[in-house]
Amino acid sequence: MTTDIRTQELKNPIDVAEYLFRRLHQVGVRSVHGVPGDYNLVALDYIPKTDLHWVGNVNELNAGYAADGYARVKGISAIVTTFGVGELSTVNAIAGAYSEYVPIVHIVGYPSTVAQKDGMLLHHTLGNGDFHVFSRIFRQISCATSLINDPHEAATLIDNAIRECWLQSRPVYISLPTDIVQKKIEGDRLNTPLDLSYPTNDPEKEDYVVDVVMKYLHAAKNPVILVDACAIRHRVLDEVHELVEKSGMPTFVAPMGKGAVNETLPNYGGVYAGSGSNAGVRERVESSDLILSIGAIKSDFNTAGFTYRISQLATIDFHSNYVRVRYSEYPGVRMLGVLRQICRRLQAASAPPLSILPGPQPTNAIPAAELADPAPTITQAWFWPRLGQWLRPADILITETGTANFGIWETRFPADVTAISQVLWGSIGYATAATQGAALAAREIGIQRTVLFTGDGSFQLTAQELSTMLRNGLTPVIFVICNGGYTIERYIHGWQERYNDVQEWRYGDLPRAFGAKEGEARVVRVETKTEVERLFSDEGFATQKCLRFVELVMRWDDAPVALKLTASAAAKRNAEA
Repeated sequence: MTTDIRTQELKNPIDVAEYLFRRLHQVGVRSVHGVPGDYNLVALDYIPKTDLHWVGNVNELNAGYAADGYARVKGISAIVTTFGVGELSTVNAIAGAYSEYVPIVHIVGYPSTVAQKDGMLLHHTLGNGDFHVFSRIFRQISCATSLINDPHEAATLIDNAIRECWLQSRPVYISLPTDIVQKKIEGDRLNTPLDLSYPTNDPEKEDYVVDVVMKYLHAAKNPVILVDACAIRHRVLDEVHELVEKSGMPTFVAPMGKGAVNETLPNYGGVYAGSGSNAGVRERVESSDLILSIGAIKSDFNTAGFTYRISQLATIDFHSNYVRVRYSEYPGVRMLGVLRQICRRLQAASAPPLSILPGPQPTNAIPAAELADPAPTITQAWFWPRLGQWLRPADILITETGTANFGIWETRFPADVTAISQVLWGSIGYATAATQGAALAAREIGIQRTVLFTGDGSFQLTAQELSTMLRNGLTPVIFVICNGGYTIERYIHGWQERYNDVQEWRYGDLPRAFGAKEGEARVVRVETKTEVERLFSDEGFATQKCLRFVELVMRWDDAPVALKLTASAAAKRNAEA
């Protein structure tokens, strides 16, 4: 009777699951990834009722990777798994998203609150009555964990989780027990959108930091800008673009920052990664007397094996929750407000001009040695600049850990390209499944092309996601680099060992094996430079409205220079350890 009275007192009663999915819709989610299980089935019924699309992945790991790719394009994503067996299958993907600051709302269908309270011996449990063991795992890789066991707390817990997911740009975990799904809560809360605005800086602190930055900026004789991944993840690209264009300073990106800057700008200088940098970049960056470093993640693969040689005395670091000027750190001063003020001051009529020395001018010119080589073999050094000539504005480009991740450093993008790679977490197999999510998000916002480059070894880990792409009518361009195994591992250790080999598949047969009907997929195999030229000159291939699957044959022992340098550094560290 008490429950009935409380329900009557609610304003516009709504089921908990409907509230959750409507909140997700409000923050931009339009598709939900995941795999059904008996603890989440009733909740899944609410997805079409709330104008969301159920993707339906082949397994939870792929679903997690796909949700990661979707979030990198749309800004946030959602995945639904079932208790225990389902959620544990996605741990790797969620950990990668946490590592790389990707916002995913992870919803887990739980056994009923009664079953949890009584410690019942249920399937998908460890049989010990502990229903929180898995959520404790996810606490380590989520920025918020909302365990919904009381409908009166449900709306608050849901709102808090989604808000933290957005603001911290990391995964969150929401439990949804079977007996909570249809409980009534107040629906009028939905009339008030979530406040997703970032906290503002203390004005006095912000002004002081900006004064300090401007003092060093105007004193510098040779300043540069270096942009990295957290500029993307923490949503300051508008401010970065304004700074790059208004200042005219030579601007470089770290590998994880590829795509953060318009690479057609005259002051774009290329990729800085220590010894793996583009030609002329390392000398230019490391000789600068002031580096504005925005959103840096100085991991091994992002620095070509920790070969950065930038003095902290010449660096100003901008981050989501602090600014560091040389060795002085200003905690709680977010880069968003600071960058905005810097842009305003640079635009002021009274602002003195900056001292600007031009930087390198990267192009997609193929190296002369490659042009002079009469061999027909497709080489890494030839291919990646050539790819840059084929890419189009607004393409979404996904590259797998390995040769593609490093090769793309040599590709200069047209305007507005979104680059997706998992440089820090580096889980092989990520890119194929992430392409499914990215292609779906691209379709939702009207972007025409999603292009994947993955190695054959990596592709074999998540190849089933071709099935999900076809099922959802997605049309990415997929290049599988056929070079006989794990090239990056070979360069680290085990040059010709069997553990770095993979079985050679008949890759071109897979779209049909996964259910592609006539006209839904086009398969091509290219083994020579001439065949690549012919393919890249084919306008039909470039714009065709079907899944395009390319077997790109390369030598097993060829790799981009940056990969060789990074792998050599990794091998040395392993030996010293």
